[in-house]
Amino acid sequence: MCLVKHVIKGRMDKCAWYDARMVKNQNEVLTAVYHQSFSGILLSREQYDSSCCPAHMKKVVEIFSEGEIDGLSEDTIVIVHDETLLKAVKKQQYDVGYYINIENRADMDYVCKMDKNFKYLILEFADVTNIPLELMIANNQKDKIQLFKKVNSIQDMKIAFAVMEVGCDGVLFSCEDVSQICNINEVLCRERFGKIELVVGKVVEVEHISIGQRDCIDCVSEMTQQEGFIIGSTSSGGLLVSSETHELPYMKIRPFRVNAGAIHSYVWNAKMETNYLSELEAGSELLCVDTDGNTRPICVGRIKCEYRPMLKVVAEVNGVRVNAIVQDDWHIRIFGADKEPKNASLIKPGDELLVYLCDQGRHMGISIEETITEK
Repeated sequence: MCLVKHVIKGRMDKCAWYDARMVKNQNEVLTAVYHQSFSGILLSREQYDSSCCPAHMKKVVEIFSEGEIDGLSEDTIVIVHDETLLKAVKKQQYDVGYYINIENRADMDYVCKMDKNFKYLILEFADVTNIPLELMIANNQKDKIQLFKKVNSIQDMKIAFAVMEVGCDGVLFSCEDVSQICNINEVLCRERFGKIELVVGKVVEVEHISIGQRDCIDCVSEMTQQEGFIIGSTSSGGLLVSSETHELPYMKIRPFRVNAGAIHSYVWNAKMETNYLSELEAGSELLCVDTDGNTRPICVGRIKCEYRPMLKVVAEVNGVRVNAIVQDDWHIRIFGADKEPKNASLIKPGDELLVYLCDQGRHMGISIEETITEK
């Protein structure tokens, strides 16, 4: 039985539509598309009547004349390329999107000044630079429309979701490479905010142990005072170790860092799998967790390993024990049940900490059903 399920919330979710208008190898490509989390598929009017897509995908149809509206189901999203047709579709009560190719500054200015009385704005850019997309995001931040960018690869998709920090609301994915299509789910999950359940554990053991190697995880973006990483010695879970965002009397705070713990330790990553601290490197993507259990992906910039005195902290929840071995020093913080950071070297039996529990058993970081005993 799974103790904790990773839940994707609907906060700032990104989405992807697949562009099937010009697909040549339809059987192979669309089979792969239908097994991914595309929320819509863009079709030509000719494709629309014969297309049969899964229930989780909306039909999105491109039309060029008012007569092509006839025969469309009420839940169809209609895409147009000119404002006159846009008005005709709106009268028919369809959700409508406006598609435009941005080839120069005049095109961009035209879109920015449009009356945004439609739901979706799909942008196709002639130039590789992200500057016009940045300007479009800035100019449309107060509008309620959903901004999409046409992309041709997974890498383009990741960038579109990251531009100006907020990124596009969605992408129109135009690529027939099945290997890339099959990675869509992974990218979408990383772009979504999630939530894990944190529970209260009582400290049952604190032990000062010998010198060991401990890793600091330096990230490419800052964390808040309520965020950190789940660190544990066993696959059954770990403790929420705080970022270095709290007062340090002899040095400046480093809000990009978590002084995580001994190199053997598990840390949970953005796929809800585990990595050993020792195998992390620049570019690794981890699960940043706050004291309410809200999660987001965060990328490693570097790992710094040094020899330090170590401290073992063991907490118990309903007979299940988890532990974290961290540097034995006052400035290391582990979050308490009151969501306040506790100085590691002052933690004592009876204290209550925030604990993450999950099913025991990992193979290469992946959860498995197998008889495994860890102490």
